Amino acid sequence: MRILHANNVRRGSGGSTRSCEASIAALRRAGVEVDVFLRDSKDIAGSVAGRLGALLDGLHGAAVVRDFAARLRERRPDVVHVHELFPLIPPRVLATCAEAGIPVVMTCYDYRLTCPVATHRVRGEACFRCLGGREHWCVLRNCRGSLPESFAHALHNAAARRAGHFDRNVARYLPLSGHLRDFMVERQGIDPGRIAVSHPPIRLPEAPVADPAAGAYVAYAGRFVPEKGVEVMVEACRRLGLPMRFSGDAPGHPAVREGDDATFGATWKSPEELAAFYRGARVLVMPSLWPETFGIVAAEAMSHGVPVVASRIGALPETVVDGETGLLARPGDAADLADRIARVWNDPALARRLGSNGRRRVEEEFAEDVHVGRLVRVYEAVASRRG
Repeated sequence: MRILHANNVRRGSGGSTRSCEASIAALRRAGVEVDVFLRDSKDIAGSVAGRLGALLDGLHGAAVVRDFAARLRERRPDVVHVHELFPLIPPRVLATCAEAGIPVVMTCYDYRLTCPVATHRVRGEACFRCLGGREHWCVLRNCRGSLPESFAHALHNAAARRAGHFDRNVARYLPLSGHLRDFMVERQGIDPGRIAVSHPPIRLPEAPVADPAAGAYVAYAGRFVPEKGVEVMVEACRRLGLPMRFSGDAPGHPAVREGDDATFGATWKSPEELAAFYRGARVLVMPSLWPETFGIVAAEAMSHGVPVVASRIGALPETVVDGETGLLARPGDAADLADRIARVWNDPALARRLGSNGRRRVEEEFAEDVHVGRLVRVYEAVASRRG
């Protein structure tokens, strides 16, 4: 079986890019023949002309569609697996697949199909005004903080919806979690029979840490954006007087003050350094304020046997089972988060139990072989109805 993966690589190589690359690598290691069709947002020029060109590519992109059609003719895949398309791969490629009689499956990493900015959040608050074909709210509320960008995002979503590219041409949607699946059924009205949950693959280290209770700091790994709640973790650790270590995308964070025991390093760009970062922690914290569609960082820490404290929001309770593989706290509540961190920090037996259970959960639910098995079953199911 030959699978063609199509992906628009995001700037900053975030979770969706890492998950896409990990999925392709896992499939290849399992002997599945995989081709790729990529575009990279880093290639967009920062000028007005460059951004306008990206908008036009995302809306129609005749040259991109021609390249994609040529790839289909050349490689003749059994299934096309699309990941991120915005902004450089036009949704028109889905119709191109249908015209060639090739079924499409699509991994859904966020809320892009119903929210032009993909998060259903604006200025720190939940927002669902664009649901039901009302993308104009993205412009009215200026959700991108730039009217031209907000207009471009809104226009892209509205055009794809009106043309029915996703509704008509995607055989199976692959959300990262049950939380996102339920959202797609209840808020988008997608037939549950067209949805199969596909957790991101987590590559297991050979062995977990010998003793997570020997870890020396509270860890955070991820982007420094408002919805991630970094300031809540900083306040919680400040109350406890605990050392914090950050592996993010900047050399500092405005919530950290002079006198805080905090160290920064963008080590997440190196898998080996990130693994060492996880393994040196006593607890990893994921203090998100928005409904995450999966907790990749949490699952990665769990794979090393490191206990996790996360917000009780979105898909995080699926990734981190409260009291079994980690502890959950109220989103945005520094006092509640501090209580959960302190429980793990001060109770070695609890830290070891949560770490061991977390490692086991990754082995059973999120490991590469589990991921590949689920994907191959989906591929076989849609390919059997090809044409």
